[in-house]
Parts: sequence; structure tokens; C-alpha cells
Amino acid sequence: MTSFFGSVFWLLVTLGVLVTFHEFGHYWVARRCGVKVLRFSVGFGNAIWKRIGRDGTEYQIAAIPLGGYVKMLDAREGEVDPALRDQEFTGKSVWKRIAIVAAGPGFNLIFTVAAFWLMFMLGRPDVAPVVTALPQSVAAKAGVQPGDRIISIDGRAVTTWTDSMDAVANALLGRTPLPLTVRGLDGHSRNLVMPLNELPPGQDVGQYLAALGLQLAPPPAIAATVMPSQPAALAGMQGGDRIVSVNGKPVDDFIGFGKLVQADAAKSPTLAITVERAGQPLQLKVTARWESLEGQSRKWVMGVGAPMPEQATVHYGPVKALGASLSTTWRNTTQTFGMLGKMLTGQASTRNLSGVIGIAEVANASANMGPAWFLQFLALISLSLAILNLLPIPVLDGGHLLYYLVELIKGSPVSEQAMVVGQYIGLALLFTLMGLAFYNDIHRMLLS
Repeated sequence: MTSFFGSVFWLLVTLGVLVTFHEFGHYWVARRCGVKVLRFSVGFGNAIWKRIGRDGTEYQIAAIPLGGYVKMLDAREGEVDPALRDQEFTGKSVWKRIAIVAAGPGFNLIFTVAAFWLMFMLGRPDVAPVVTALPQSVAAKAGVQPGDRIISIDGRAVTTWTDSMDAVANALLGRTPLPLTVRGLDGHSRNLVMPLNELPPGQDVGQYLAALGLQLAPPPAIAATVMPSQPAALAGMQGGDRIVSVNGKPVDDFIGFGKLVQADAAKSPTLAITVERAGQPLQLKVTARWESLEGQSRKWVMGVGAPMPEQATVHYGPVKALGASLSTTWRNTTQTFGMLGKMLTGQASTRNLSGVIGIAEVANASANMGPAWFLQFLALISLSLAILNLLPIPVLDGGHLLYYLVELIKGSPVSEQAMVVGQYIGLALLFTLMGLAFYNDIHRMLLS
């Protein structure tokens, strides 16, 4: 499956699952509150399948799989049969209407907790946060050295590269000095402060991460695997050999080894490789080959495989996974509200907003990484949907809740004229937000 079609497919899966769960929340609570549901639709447009349930609700799957909706018996949309007036939405108490509207975001929140819980129980494969810093970068100026292991960021313990970068990315939004604790190759811990306040304002997180220059440390210069019948094996190299030099030039890590091989083999394919085996140096003459392996572009190859990075799988039992799920949901909720607050006050750039294109790309990437990673993605998008829908913008659930709050205060419903004006304002705000997110997606694509 190509990247484009994969992105489209997993985007549809994401929206189908999360929007259906959201609408099911409205449906389930409406039924419990005695409101008649006329239609429960997965998708929009013409129905490609439908049936009438015993409760009289029309259940359908529609042709456009970009959402869904629940249609309730509502006096604002037409005449109501007197026999069904007690099942009409606006005739219910304001508290029941609040419960029905809040149920959509509430079910998204429940889905978030459940998805994180399953993710932690399945085990999310990751790598240890053993890092290096690019020369002259913010991280290098802060004192990050090759091979440092991140222990904590801003006082929170981290054990994986992903958790470390999530914490860093969140801090970059506010551009405030970020304390972290690292353990060096000598086994000693050091407390550092990354001066994120020195970064220029108005950029997105991707640009800040580039300036930060914090990266996973490259694998050591060890021949983890030596392919049979390839130049290195024919010259006598063995798995586990530590590569010391190429043509007398010292090798720092496996990436540096690869660069030296390409540069020197272009001058002469026969290379003088010094390796260390059982503590003793060994001189080898390796004649590299100009060829393509596994469909890749042609280059100088020796048949030596790099060591795998240190694994750090996050995996818990059911009880601990539930606690971790709740704490992760809470942390991401506070971070999301914090990000929105920083955008409103100008501390963070609106360039950090992503739209449907960005979501589709991440959906495809996370699905290809495995079930645990896709569950994490679904949890984060579900949480974002819950928070977005609770914003006090007319046409969103939060806008309706705002109307009901006004009704509780003044003792009567908001006038129909005020609601119509609010709908237009809400649509304008929503389309502006969507347009900005779409522009950001296109801009990132053009720059990449």
C-alpha cells in the first residue's frame, strides 16, 4: 500500500472509529434520558445500508465516511406528533440536555483511557533515550554529550525516546528554560538546563526541534552482523568485532564508519580496516563492492550490519496499565489546554496546528509501527476531539453547553435569533481554524 493510499485508508479508519464512538455517546445518553433517536448514521450522504431497529431508530452507513451524526426528535426541526412530545429533545430538562450534549466528548475521553490502557498492556516497543547533540546546537550548548542517557525532563522520569521527545516538544511551545537530568558514559549524573528561551519566536515545533539538535546517539562501531560471502566476511571480519579505523582514520560510531567507507572506497575499493577482537587489534584488507542491496540505490558495500539500538518497551499488567492510562490522559489533557492557552496569548505559534493532511500522515506512520503505536495515536486524536468539541464555539458541543449554561443563569432558553447568530459566528471560527490547519499542512509539505 503506497504512502498516499495508506494515509487515506488509516485516516478513514481513525475518523470512522472515533466519530462513531462520539456519536454513540450522544445516542446512548439520549435514549437513557427518554429522547427518541430518529437516525444513527455512520458517515454522511446517501445510505449504502440501513435498517429500522425495534426502537424505531433508523441505523445507517452512509457513502461519505468522514464522520457521522445522531438525529433526535426535535421541535425546532418540524412539527412533533403530540403522542411523542414527551420524547422530544427540547422538552427535556436543561440538565438532561447538558448530559446528552456532553456525552459525545465524554465518550471520546472514555475511549482515550481505554486505548492507552490497551496500549500499555500490549507493550509499546521503543528505544532508550541515549542521545547526542549536533554541533553548535542548543542541546550542545546546554552540555549534552554523546552517549548521555536522559533520566528525567522537568522533574518527570522518562525511560523511552518517545516520552522524552513528547516532554521536550511540549516545553518548546512555551520556549522556557528546560531542566533535564542525564547520565553520562562514565555513570555519573548531571543536571543540565536547555535554554529554550533563546529560540526565536513564531516558529513551529519542527523548526525548534531542528535548532535544538537533540538526537538519538548513533550505534557504536561494532560489526553486529557480518553477511556470508560479502567482502567483510571474505576478509575475515567476524560478528562482534569493534571497528577502530578505516585507512588509518579513526572511527567514532557506525554512521561515521559508513561515511568513511563510501568516501575512501570511491578512491580505491580496497580498504585497510583495523578491528579489535578479544582486546587485540587486527588488520584486515577488505575490497568493497559497488552494488545494490535489497532494492536500494547502488553504493559501496561490505556486508556489515549495525548493532540495534537499546530497546525500552513500555509494558504493564492490567492494574498498572490502568493507572498509567489515567495519568497519561491527564498529562496530555493539561498539555493540550496549555498549548491552546499559549496560542491564545501568543506564547506559541499557530503554525503548530495540524489539519487532516497531517493527521492522515501520522495515522499511516503509526499504523505501520504496530498496534500499540496506532492505539496511542487513536487515544491522542480522541482526546483532541473531546477537547475541541468542548470549546465554547457555537456549532460545537461546547457551544451548546454554553447556551444551556446561559439558560440555567437566566431561567429561560437562549432566543432562536441569538442561536442563529451564534451558529454563523461558530461556523466562521470553525472554518478559520480548519483553514489555518490546512494551510500549515500544505506549508510543511512544501518545506519538506
